[in-house]
Amino acid sequence: MRMTALSLAAAWTIRLLAASVRIRCHGDAEQRRREAAGERMILAFWHRHLLLMPYGYRGRRISVLVSRHRDGELIARTVARLGIDCSRGSTTRGGVAGLRALLRKARAGYDLAFTPDGPRGPAGKVQPGVIQAAAATGFPIQPVALAASRCRRLGSWDPLVVPLPFSTVHFVYGEPLAVARRSPLAPAAAELEARLAAAEAAAETLAAGSRRAAGVGAEVKTL
Repeated sequence: MRMTALSLAAAWTIRLLAASVRIRCHGDAEQRRREAAGERMILAFWHRHLLLMPYGYRGRRISVLVSRHRDGELIARTVARLGIDCSRGSTTRGGVAGLRALLRKARAGYDLAFTPDGPRGPAGKVQPGVIQAAAATGFPIQPVALAASRCRRLGSWDPLVVPLPFSTVHFVYGEPLAVARRSPLAPAAAELEARLAAAEAAAETLAAGSRRAAGVGAEVKTL
């Protein structure tokens, strides 16, 4: 009962927050074309960008890999209220089962989503699951990152970015990454890390520009 109430409150908080900010997307033409055409893909983003990432996807249906930890249960129930399917598992617990569940969703017509450094890090380090899924399905990996002109960061192993109301949130879509079947995992993981890092750096630059245009200083605090 408590988890139900928490997930309901979290989902409405996310909806209200999304309604209170200005979302700007950059480099998303290929992503939008793919969504409109029904072409399949894997959305990849860092764990710290999870909160508003549902608003970075406009396709028909997507399934995200969520851990079996207790905090994963809250995430799963919350995103379900936002219309997003979950496959349970992670790189640290239930990883094989989670990947198999995700691949079943791919066969059923879902796009896929990963936080490739979740659920416990290391932050900014791509774990092999997303690369294995891309190799198995043939779906391109679409890296995406976000940054806000004003935000808080919730203290954890990888501080969650929480944009403040009335801020501008910039989504930056990097170059999609294709992974051939039986490709070595390490080089592909390193390349995805580089593309995610570049997308995040670009988003942070845009957020800084929004702060300057508004005439305000940086407001990024870790709680």
